[in-house]
Amino acid sequence: MTERAPYAAHPARSRGRRHAEPPAAPRSEYQRDRDRIVHSTAFRRLEYKTQVFVNHEGDLFRTRLTHSLEVAQIGRTLARMLGLDEDLTETLALAHDLGHTPFGHVGQDVLNACMRDHGGFEHNLQSLRVVDTLEQKYAEFDGLNLTFEAREGILKHCSARNARELGEVARRFLDGGQPSLEAQITNLADEIAYNNHDVDDGLRSGLITLEQLAEVDIFARHLNEVRAQYPRLTDRRLIHETVRRMINTLVVDLLEQTRRNLAQHRPVDLDAVRACPPLAAFSDEVLARHRELKRFLFHNLYRHYRVVRMSEKAKRLLRELFDAFIAEPRLLPPEHRARADADPYRAVCDYIAGMTDRYAIREHRRIYDIDELA
Repeated sequence: MTERAPYAAHPARSRGRRHAEPPAAPRSEYQRDRDRIVHSTAFRRLEYKTQVFVNHEGDLFRTRLTHSLEVAQIGRTLARMLGLDEDLTETLALAHDLGHTPFGHVGQDVLNACMRDHGGFEHNLQSLRVVDTLEQKYAEFDGLNLTFEAREGILKHCSARNARELGEVARRFLDGGQPSLEAQITNLADEIAYNNHDVDDGLRSGLITLEQLAEVDIFARHLNEVRAQYPRLTDRRLIHETVRRMINTLVVDLLEQTRRNLAQHRPVDLDAVRACPPLAAFSDEVLARHRELKRFLFHNLYRHYRVVRMSEKAKRLLRELFDAFIAEPRLLPPEHRARADADPYRAVCDYIAGMTDRYAIREHRRIYDIDELA
């Protein structure tokens, strides 16, 4: 195992939790963070939240849960090779989508529009809200009471207005600093995971084809390598072999470029990492290929007419749910109704954001279908 690097986050030197607790021994503080994420209600809900394809469209497509596990696998590999804290990296990977809405990014867009005059909505901020406030498990505090480093790493981006409200955990968005290197590699592991598994899922669904992807450089290179080495390979094995080689190329390049950046800037500890420019990065050449793939997916998969049709259905469903709960808060379950007395818009937003795809569909039927039992 790689020795812990001096610039790694160290659980014994954590900036602590919002509420003091006894030590987690024999676990480290970051192990405790990870375990709390895994046992949270929000984490279990990710099993039925959309990545690209809605839950009922097929059993083999990725969900937010399987995506988070793939991010964790890539992140831990990178952390081990760079001498970083693997437990913090895994915590951030497993927690990064806890605030995601049903129906993927379309759900975020709908809630942000509904909340425009009431503080807005952003799934990344909602992830922090989940671990700070919304999880209700412990006797002495709301939320999961994670370490500062975990909370800071969950917050990937933030407006200046929100940063001022959040305080120290969002300070870097005001002063230009960086989060831990564990957070930086998790952000890029997220990109590697979703681009490559969206290729896989897109091909499985038939919405994109090998012929289309053969025009994308990073995919074409690996597809040609696989066909040359295994000329009789077809179908799922051909796709899997190509995708896994793409992932390897991106992971190796990220590792090598990050090492070059570390050698250039020589951070001596975590505080020095915070003062450096971003250290985790792809090389310029691989980044250009990676972005080409992202553009291809945006235009050919995410904007495919079948995906757009489902997205439009989801928009209408979520808007109608939001309007119904705001017009009559007594439609809310009791625990959400109590919070709606203080802030109805945020309470309704929290309730809908926490829904799975199938729960949102079922709740919509309960409210709008006269034949559906309440």
